[in-house]
Amino acid sequence: MNPLFQAGLEFQQFMQEKEWQFCFIGGLAIIRWGEVRVTQDVDLSLLSGFEDEEIYVDSLLSRFKSRISNAKEFALTNRVILLLASNDVAVDVSLGGLPFEQEMVERATSFSYAPECSLITCSAEDLVVLKAFADRGKDWMDIEGILVRQDCGLDLEYIIDRLTPLCELKDAPEIVEKLHHLVAAN
Repeated sequence: MNPLFQAGLEFQQFMQEKEWQFCFIGGLAIIRWGEVRVTQDVDLSLLSGFEDEEIYVDSLLSRFKSRISNAKEFALTNRVILLLASNDVAVDVSLGGLPFEQEMVERATSFSYAPECSLITCSAEDLVVLKAFADRGKDWMDIEGILVRQDCGLDLEYIIDRLTPLCELKDAPEIVEKLHHLVAAN
């Protein structure tokens, strides 16, 4: 089995044993919804809220190796835990707590990547919101791939409704316009 899928399964089983709410985002979700590209790590969003992060961080650090020495402090400051799966695949666990993140996790569905490998990923629409909000060159290429592969099957109203307030928080309303232009071009 692909090492990324193995790492994803390992983390998914851990999260499910804990009965935590989560979903895969990033490269694994791109494989499902967009143009397949090389990805070397696994990204997931764990719904931790804004008061109990330490419980989640401690539990993850007791089970998985960290990629950095000051892992707990870094995780609590930056809301991301940098870990390694048992097969040494890098795994970034984002600590989610915004209403959008809760909705994203609730909307997530399972996808079969290979026999005996079904992983819970965010929806295509939520992935577009995440990628646009990140606003990096590779994210815009990923969005374009999603638009092409989904062939107008996306709920653009949902995407804009979720992206707009996030961009207002970031003081970056130009991101929404950039997305409008990309959608119009495709």
